[in-house]
Amino acid sequence: MKRPDWDSYFMEIAEVVAKRSTCLRRQVGAVLVKDRQILATGYNGTPKGIAHCEEVGCLREQLHVPSGQNHELCRGIHAEQNAVIQAAVNGVSTKGATLYCTHQPCVVCSKILINAGIERIVYAHPYPDRLAQEMLASDKQLTLEEFKPKKDE
Repeated sequence: MKRPDWDSYFMEIAEVVAKRSTCLRRQVGAVLVKDRQILATGYNGTPKGIAHCEEVGCLREQLHVPSGQNHELCRGIHAEQNAVIQAAVNGVSTKGATLYCTHQPCVVCSKILINAGIERIVYAHPYPDRLAQEMLASDKQLTLEEFKPKKDE
């Protein structure tokens, strides 16, 4: 068995984290890393103590809200937000960290990640949010990369 490179290793962990998601529409996992050490993880789902969508239903589904629109109509918190929150709760700085995420961040998460000092974002699945892409591209301290698994040699 070939040993995975660091990006593959952390992306695989993000995929496992996504399995904890309680979202009915999309399971997303995020891992914050600095100096090849995991700082925090997050997945999308409701805040602590709040009923999960799988228990009470998805308002966005009921209202036929398209993906990427009206985020305020969601009971859940995005994986990226949860990872930053977990770091903050535990007193861990995210400045200079890399975020590995199963999906490209939305505009709300992008703003949070920029202000959290994230320097690199590696994502597996694109998300068609033009404003998020523009904001991330305009931050000169941040690199946005689509994950491309390395082929076995």
